[in-house]
Amino acid sequence: MAKPLTDQDRRKQISVRGLAGVENVSDLKTNFNRHLHFTLVKDRNVATKRDYYFALANTVRDHLVGRWIRTQQHYYEKDPKRVYYLSLEFYMGRTLQNTMVNLALENACDEATYQLGLDMEELQDIEEDAGLGNGGLGRLAACFLDSMASLGLAAYGYGIRYEFGIFNQKMVNGWQVEEADDWLRYGNPWEKARPEYMRPVHFYGRVEHTDEGVKWVDTQVVLALPYDTPVPGYRNNIVNTMRLWSAKAPCDFNLKDFNVGGYIQAVLDRNLAENISRVLYPNDNFFEGKELRLKQEYFVVAATLQDIVRRFKASKFGSTEYVRLDLSTLPDKVAIQLNDTHPAMAIPELMRILVDIEKVTWETAWDIVVRTCAYTNHTVLPEALERWPVDLFQNLLPRHLEIIYEINRRHMERISKLYPGDMDRMRRMSLIEEGDVKKINMAHLCIVGSHAVNGVARIHSEIIKDTVFKDFYEVDPDKFQNKTNGITPRRWLVMCNPGLAEVIAEENKMKFAAYLEEQYKVKINPNSMFDVHVKRIHEYKRQLLNCLHIITLYNRIKKEPNKAWTPRTIMIGGKAAPGYHTAKMIIKLITSIGDIVNKDPVVGDRLKVIFLENYRVTLAEKVIPASDLSEQISTAGTEASGTGNMKFMLNGALTIGTMDGANVEMAEEAGEENLFIFGMRVPDVEAMDKKGYDAVPYYNRIPELKQAMDQISGGFFSPGQPDLFKDLVDMLMHHDRFKVFADYEAYIKCQDKVSALYKNPKEWTKMVIHNIAGCGKFSSDRTISQYATEIWGMEPSLEKIPAPDDPR
Repeated sequence: MAKPLTDQDRRKQISVRGLAGVENVSDLKTNFNRHLHFTLVKDRNVATKRDYYFALANTVRDHLVGRWIRTQQHYYEKDPKRVYYLSLEFYMGRTLQNTMVNLALENACDEATYQLGLDMEELQDIEEDAGLGNGGLGRLAACFLDSMASLGLAAYGYGIRYEFGIFNQKMVNGWQVEEADDWLRYGNPWEKARPEYMRPVHFYGRVEHTDEGVKWVDTQVVLALPYDTPVPGYRNNIVNTMRLWSAKAPCDFNLKDFNVGGYIQAVLDRNLAENISRVLYPNDNFFEGKELRLKQEYFVVAATLQDIVRRFKASKFGSTEYVRLDLSTLPDKVAIQLNDTHPAMAIPELMRILVDIEKVTWETAWDIVVRTCAYTNHTVLPEALERWPVDLFQNLLPRHLEIIYEINRRHMERISKLYPGDMDRMRRMSLIEEGDVKKINMAHLCIVGSHAVNGVARIHSEIIKDTVFKDFYEVDPDKFQNKTNGITPRRWLVMCNPGLAEVIAEENKMKFAAYLEEQYKVKINPNSMFDVHVKRIHEYKRQLLNCLHIITLYNRIKKEPNKAWTPRTIMIGGKAAPGYHTAKMIIKLITSIGDIVNKDPVVGDRLKVIFLENYRVTLAEKVIPASDLSEQISTAGTEASGTGNMKFMLNGALTIGTMDGANVEMAEEAGEENLFIFGMRVPDVEAMDKKGYDAVPYYNRIPELKQAMDQISGGFFSPGQPDLFKDLVDMLMHHDRFKVFADYEAYIKCQDKVSALYKNPKEWTKMVIHNIAGCGKFSSDRTISQYATEIWGMEPSLEKIPAPDDPR
C-alpha cells in the first residue's frame, strides 16, 4: 500500500510558481543531488544547510561553465579589442542570486529548491559576501564588470584575491572592533584556480646597465597564482572573467632549514611572501604597512601585464605559439583602465617590459603605453591622492624608480618648452615632489602616462580641471573627460527590489523592521520614516551633521512632547578605517546618542537611532529597498560622484543632499524640486575657504546648535565620561575642514520640510515617481558604453552569442 502523502508533498505536486522555467526543474534537481553526493560526498541524512547551498551553487555554476568556455572561444575567433579593468577593489557581494537572475534561472531554481523541501532565501543567506572592497570604489568596479559582460565587451577584471577581505565590524559597548573577514574558510564554489598561468613577480634587487641593455637582478620572487571567477552578462550567453591573483612563496617549504631546527624562519619566509594577498588595505600608519601596500599595488600590476602580453601575443584561435610579435599594435588590441591611482605602476611596468625585455625604443614604448592606458580619478581630497616616498621605491622597485625619473625628465623638458622659465608650474606638475621626504605623485604619473583622464560626475570633472589638475588640463585639455558613474540595475532593482513595480515599499519596510528586531533587538515603528545614511565613515561624508540633526530633533520632542511629530527611524551604517581615530569616535558618538534616545520613554517610537553593524553589500540589498529618505550630505565639492545615491533613487527613496557629486545630475534628471537640496554650493565653499571658516560665530548665533554641542561636550551622551568626545568637539569648533556648522541651519530647515511632506503621501509619492522616472541615466550600462566608445575604442553590442548547446 502506498505511503500517504504529507501536506508538504501535496503542495509540491500542485506548485506552479516556476512554471515559466519548469522544463529545467527536473534537471536542476538531478544536478543538485549529483553535486550533493559526488562533489560534497554527503547525503540528505547528514547534509547541512551549507552543504545544500554549495550543491545549489555548483548546480547553477554548471549552467555558467559552457557559456564561459564558449565566450572565450568567441573572443579568440573574432579577436576583438580587449579591455582590462585594473582595480585593487572588487566589492562583488554574493554571487548566487545575481547569477540566477542573469541566466534567467531564478524561477526554475526557486521551484527546484521548493520541490526539494528547501528554502531558497535560507540558502542564499548562507553565502559569504566577497568583501574584496571598502566601499564605492570596489562596488563600482563590480557594477562595471556586470555591464561590460551585458554589453558584449571582451573585458577582464584584474585584482587581488585577498585571503581576508574588508574586516567584519563588531560593535562592543558602542565602539567599532575589527574582526578578520575569513570569507574563504568554507571554500568558494565560484572560482577556479589556474596554476598553469602562474607568474613570477620580482621585488628588491639592483639594476645593472650593460651594453645589451638594462637588467634588474638579484631580486626576491613571489609567485602570482590566478583564480578566475565568471561574470555573466544579462541573458546574452556571454560570461567574462574576473582574474584575482594570490601570492605564493616560490618554494613551498625550506625543508633543509626545517630539518636543522630553523622551524620559525622556514615558516616565516613563506608567510612573508604570502602576506601580499593576505589583507585588503593593511594599516599604512607605519613603514611595514606602507611597504606591504606598495607591494600589493605592484604585485597585481606585474602579474596582470605579463598575462595581458601573453594573451596579446597568442591571440589566434587554437594557437599555442606566439603569433603576434609586433608590440606596436598593442593599443589597437588592448585597453587598460586604471581604477584610481592604485594600479598606477602599470605605466612604468609596461615601459620596463617594452624597453628592457622586448627591446623596444623608449619613444616607441612611451607611445604604446600612453595609447593603451587610461586613468579614472575618484577623489579631490589631497590626502587620498597617493604619494610614495622615493626611498621606499629605491629599495623595493629600483628599476621602476629609474623609469619614473626618466618619464619625469622628459615630461619636465616638455613643460619647460611650453612655459619657459615658469619654475612654479614645473614644480607643481613634476612627478617628484620635493620636501623633507621626497615623494612620487602617483596621480601625476597616471595623467602623464594616459591618453584619457576622467572624473566620475560632471561637477567632479569640472573641479579636477579647475583646481586639482588645472595645470595638466591647460597643457592637454583634450585628455580630460567626464564619465558619470552608474549602477547595475540587475542587482540594485531586479534582484534586491523586484516588487517595486507593484509598489510594495511598505512590505519592504515591514520586512526590514523584522530584520532589525531580530538582529539588533530594537523594535521600531514600520510606519515611521526610514531615514538612512549608509556609507564609509569619514569626516567629509558628514555623519556629524546628521548627529546634530538627531540631537536637535530629540530636544524638540522633549520640549514639546504633545506635538504631532513625524516619526523617524534614523539608520546610520558604515565602517571606519582601523587607523582613523576621528571616524571611530564618530561611530561611538552615533551609538551613544542612540543609547540615550532609544531608552527615553518621552520620545517613544517617534524617534529611533540605529547603527547598522557591519554594513556591506548584502545589508545594502536589504536596507535600500526599505528606505524613504537617502542622506547624501557631503560638503559641496568633496564627493567625486557617489553611487549609493543612485541605488536609493532607483529604489524609490527621496534624497536630502548638497549639490555635490552625482546629486547635481540627479537633480537635473528628476527636477531639483523633487530632491531636498540644501546648503552651500561649490562657489560658496571656495569663497569661504579664501575668507577663512570660523565655526564659533555659528555656535554663538544658533541656539539649537549651541544646545546640541553643549550636550556633547558636557557628557549628556557619555554619562560618567564628560570628556569622551572632547576631540570631536574641538575639531568641529576649531579645525573642521568640512564646515559642518556652516550648513547646519539649512540642513535643519530642509529636514523640517521633509517631515512636513512625509505627512502628505500623495505629494511624497509624486516626488518618488519623478525620481524613479529620472534615474535611467544612472545605469552603469550607459557609463560603460561611453567608456567603450570614447576612451577604449570599442563598440558595445546587445547581440547574443550562441548558447553552448546551439549549433555554431
